[in-house]
Amino acid sequence: MQFSTIYGHQETKQLLLNSVTSQHVAHAQLFLGAEGGANLALALAYAQYLNCEDPQPQDSCGVCPSCTKISKRIHPDLNFVMPVTKVKDSEALSKNFVPQWRTFLADSPYQTLNDWMQYIGAENKQGTIPVGESRELVRMTSLKAFEAKYKVIVIWLPELMNISAANALLKLLEEPPAATVFLLVSNGSDKIMPTILSRTQLVKVRAFTDAEVIRYLQEQQGVEEERAYQVAQLAEGNLQAARVLSREMTSDYFTFFLSWMRLCYNHKFDAVLEQSEDFQKLGRENQKNFLQFALSLLRKVLLFGVDNQLITFLPAPELDFVQKFAKLIHQGNGAQLAQELNEAHYHIERNAHPKITFLNTSIQIAQLIRPVA
Repeated sequence: MQFSTIYGHQETKQLLLNSVTSQHVAHAQLFLGAEGGANLALALAYAQYLNCEDPQPQDSCGVCPSCTKISKRIHPDLNFVMPVTKVKDSEALSKNFVPQWRTFLADSPYQTLNDWMQYIGAENKQGTIPVGESRELVRMTSLKAFEAKYKVIVIWLPELMNISAANALLKLLEEPPAATVFLLVSNGSDKIMPTILSRTQLVKVRAFTDAEVIRYLQEQQGVEEERAYQVAQLAEGNLQAARVLSREMTSDYFTFFLSWMRLCYNHKFDAVLEQSEDFQKLGRENQKNFLQFALSLLRKVLLFGVDNQLITFLPAPELDFVQKFAKLIHQGNGAQLAQELNEAHYHIERNAHPKITFLNTSIQIAQLIRPVA
């Protein structure tokens, strides 16, 4: 994987590039970021750059034998440790899941633990990095690099390490093997042993911006701009969530929401009743996503009321709506509106009747944005 294939994150890319060009490569680095972020992708691109035979100023060459093998995850000096579980006759060790891991990463390096567990057929089992990995870590590091400058060991989600495996890793970090680089990729450092954290160099990876998510969806998923924007509002920087949402969304949420608010404001409950039929037809996942979008848009309205400079990157129709709707929202009803939308989401998630939920929420919203005199 190359840095150029990762959207945005120029500041982190440059930090990693500088560490190599200045020959200050830390033997253990922690790529810390939220689910659906770029931390694993950046670690993979960094591993490729470390061993590139013809590194360029801003990226690996992508064509040398080392880059070709690392991009396919088949390089003998690139090793992986990831959460697994016993599936059928496979012992719960990372080495037994390498073929699945390669195809999983080929699909997307932004996927989550839940995606991985479903991919390997773990159903509802918990994924862990078990005690057996302690022996594997010792075995991996006891061998010199076969053909690369560095032996790279990528540990995905070290926070899920069994205590014995974590202790084995700690010992290796205390006495690091020569020419070996550990890249820990985590979603939560608070669950990692403090002694391990103290021996790693932190690479903090921010969430994707809305603009980066939109660009990714348009260029990689073929999503049209308006829908990509609505997905980005829901994904909140989680690229995997954006990928899933772009497949789930079947309606124009903004147009539906705009119509809904107009009907509520004008107390046209006969038309609200008709719209509730459309809401019911959306299907449960779309209903939940729509309510999340409504909450996201309401937050922007509230922010606009505080300081309109806080609102950026809004399409013209939505900006116009936010400006007008902000006149109806104030401290007295803003929190209550959010509560109504949250409660509607809660009930839909728990299989409440969508039509009744929509009607009840509509009545409450109508009273909040335009009380009856």
